[in-house]
Amino acid sequence: MRTDLIRKTALTAAGLAFTTGAVAGPLTAAYAAEARTGAPAAVQAERRPAGERELKVDYQAQPNFYYCGPAATRNALSVQGKKIDVDAMAKEMRTTEAGTDSINDITPVLNKETGRKAYESTEIRSAKADDRQTDELRADIVRTVDDGRAVVANIAGTAVDTDGNAHSFEGGHYISVIGYRDGGKTVTIADSANPDTASYRMSVDNLADWIATRGYSS
Repeated sequence: MRTDLIRKTALTAAGLAFTTGAVAGPLTAAYAAEARTGAPAAVQAERRPAGERELKVDYQAQPNFYYCGPAATRNALSVQGKKIDVDAMAKEMRTTEAGTDSINDITPVLNKETGRKAYESTEIRSAKADDRQTDELRADIVRTVDDGRAVVANIAGTAVDTDGNAHSFEGGHYISVIGYRDGGKTVTIADSANPDTASYRMSVDNLADWIATRGYSS
C-alpha cells in the first residue's frame, strides 16, 4: 500500500552531469576493467572477517535522469546473477519522467525476479530516524546481504559518506545497498546516478536519516 510519506521521486538532471570516467570506491577496479575489455563492471564478493560481507554487483549507470528506480533494482538483482533489461524493469514499475512512485512499486518486482516473497517494504515515517528505526535498518541490511540479496532504498536530501563526500538528491533517488562491515554499522552503496561515484560507504545512521519519510525494500 502506498502512503503519502513514501513520495514520488525523480533524480534531478544535475545528478547526471557526469556519465563517464573512473569509478571511486569499491567498484573502481571493476569499472576500469570494463573500460579496457568492454565486459560488464562487477565486484567479486570477498572473503571478509565476521561482521563483514560485500556482494558481487554487475553495475550499470542509469541511462537517463528518471530511471533511478529501475536502475537501482536492476543493480540489486544483479547480485543474484539476474540479467534484466532496465527498460522492461521501468515498464513493470510504471516509471515515468516523474520517476518511480514509491518503494512499494519496487518490492513486487524484486520478489517476482527473485522467485519468492523474500522482500518486503519498510517505511521510516519520521523526518529523522530514531534509534529503533536505525537498528531495524541495520538488522535488515545484514539479514538481506547474508541471504545473498541487495537492499533497495528510496532516499531524499543530502547525506555524507565515510570519506566526507556529500551526496545530494533533493528531488529523491533510489540506491542499492550491497554490503556491510562492522556488523552493519557501515554499509556499501551502489549508486546508479553517476559512474564516477558508482560505489561508496556510509554509516547506517546517515543512511537511515537519508531514507527518513520514505522507505526501503529488504
